[in-house]
Amino acid sequence: MTDIPTEQATVHRLAVVGAGVMGTNIAVLALGHGLDVTLVDVDDETLTAARRTIRHKLKHAQLLDALPAGRPHGALTTTTSLSDVAGATTVIEAVVEIAEVKRKVLAEVSATVAPGTLLISNTSCVPVDEMAAWVVRGEDLVGVHFMNPSYLIRMVEVIRGSATGDATMTAVGRLLGALNREALVVNDAPGFVINRLLHPLINRAAMLVQDGVASAETVDGLLEGCLGHTTGPLRTADLIGIDNLVDSLRVLHERTGDPECEPCDLMLQKVRDGHHGSKTGRGFYDYQSATEGRI
Repeated sequence: MTDIPTEQATVHRLAVVGAGVMGTNIAVLALGHGLDVTLVDVDDETLTAARRTIRHKLKHAQLLDALPAGRPHGALTTTTSLSDVAGATTVIEAVVEIAEVKRKVLAEVSATVAPGTLLISNTSCVPVDEMAAWVVRGEDLVGVHFMNPSYLIRMVEVIRGSATGDATMTAVGRLLGALNREALVVNDAPGFVINRLLHPLINRAAMLVQDGVASAETVDGLLEGCLGHTTGPLRTADLIGIDNLVDSLRVLHERTGDPECEPCDLMLQKVRDGHHGSKTGRGFYDYQSATEGRI
C-alpha cells in the first residue's frame, strides 16, 4: 500500500553520504535497479571496504531474486569529497545517528546542490523539522527510513516534516517508484513510528538478558514463536548495530524523556567491548562460531 506518488522515473543521479551499513545497503538497492551512485565517506580505507561489501551484497540480492532480472547495474563512484554530490538529483544522508555529525553533513550538502535537489535523510530518530533548520532550503528535505537490508525489505517509512514541500513529496515518490519500494507516510516526531516502537522494545529485551531472566536466544525465540516476529529483537539489534542503536536511543531519550529509551548497561558494555553485532562478528550472538544454535 502506498499513499504517495510512485510513478517510474527515468533519470536519477544518486549520491549517498555515509558508507556504513545503511549507506552500502541503499547503494546496493540503487545500483541493482540500474541507478548510478556516488558514494561519499571520509577516507579511502572505508570506501575500499564499502566497495567490497557492496559487491557481496549485490551477489546476495541476486541470489534471492531481489533485483530486476536482466537490468544492467548502475555505475558506482566513490569519493572522499562532499563537493562531488553537486551534480546529483538526489542526495541521501546515511551518516551516524549523532545530531552534530548530521548537522555538518546536511548543511554542507544543501549549500552544494542546486535548489530543488531532493535531500533525503535516512535518519533513525532525529526529527526532520530539527534537521530542516540546518539546511538552506527546508522544503527540499524529507526523511526516508529504509529498512535493513534495504534491498530485501520493500516497505519504507517516509517522514514529512512541516517544511517539506509538495514537489519534494512528488520527487521522493518517483525515486521510490524507480527503486520498486512501497512507502507509508507519517508525520514528524522523534523516532517516527518504527523506531519509537522498536528501539524501546530492543532495550527492554536487553534488560531481560542483563537481569538474568532469559538468554538472548530464549527472548528472541519467545517473540518469534509466540508473537510471530520474523526476527527477534536482539538478533535485530545485531543486524542494526548495537553502537547505532545506543546512539539512536540517546536521541530518543533526550527528545522524549522516556526512561524506556535510556540505553541499558548491557548495551553500553557491548559498545565499550566492540561487540557491535554482525558487522564486528559478535553482539548478542557470536557470528564467528560454527556452533551457534538455539537451545
